[in-house]
Amino acid sequence: MTTDSSLLSSELELQQQEELYQQLLLQTVGKIPTENPDSKVIRPQPGLCVKTLTEPDKQKVFVNICQSPVVPLPPEISRDELVELLQSEDPSGFRVPMSLGEPHTETDNNSQACTAYDVIINQEFFQKCQKDPLFQQFVILVSLEGLENKYNLELSRDWKVLKNRKFLGSVSEQNIRTQRRPVIQELQPEAGSTAAAQRPEFSLLVEPPAGDPEFLIAEIKLPGVRSSRSLVLDVGEDRLLLTARPSLYSLDIFHPFLIEQQSSVAQFNSSTQILTVTMPVVSS
Repeated sequence: MTTDSSLLSSELELQQQEELYQQLLLQTVGKIPTENPDSKVIRPQPGLCVKTLTEPDKQKVFVNICQSPVVPLPPEISRDELVELLQSEDPSGFRVPMSLGEPHTETDNNSQACTAYDVIINQEFFQKCQKDPLFQQFVILVSLEGLENKYNLELSRDWKVLKNRKFLGSVSEQNIRTQRRPVIQELQPEAGSTAAAQRPEFSLLVEPPAGDPEFLIAEIKLPGVRSSRSLVLDVGEDRLLLTARPSLYSLDIFHPFLIEQQSSVAQFNSSTQILTVTMPVVSS
């Protein structure tokens, strides 16, 4: 394992951090699902069909939001909690497990060629969305964001739910994960540690939360650290090592994923004093 000091970006602006993160997300384009004992081939049930446009070329896109009991159920959330979440600075804190299918060419009502995408969510959660317009708008929004990230798209937020059509094209089978993967795993310092440097609080996020992992994201809280220049980060194939000088924090963890070390990126937010390490996962 070799140290790569370039992984630490010095004092990136929030806009630069977002652009860098989006570049990582775009690397998922073209990945082919692999066989997995925890996956299953299913034929989803139609749900609702959303019509929107690509930006800026204004090409028609249809999103088939389908349902299946096999897709993991997202965490329980009330309407009040969802409203509060949407009003917060980070509405992405609530993640909906979903399967994003490959694009397929279809014909619209005017006999014009168009592109359709199939998104599968949990059947029980879909029914909840059907009963509450707020939940429906939310699941449409996260579906569009998921497609944008995976296929390098920009989709209009001026969408329309088709009233008399639940699906455009024909329902095809998809290979999806049947075992629920932890979305966020909170890791606390080990009891009885006598090291001089403190082990910081951190969390690991698997992205996407359902299906084959594409990214492992570590968020490390470093209160008292003012600049990334005091940090030494080492990203290995299955290990992450961080030191905050002088002897302020020390973190050394192993994880069950194989990481693309050269494509990993780290960003330190001096305002929140949180280090975010985004690590692409090597496909199995």
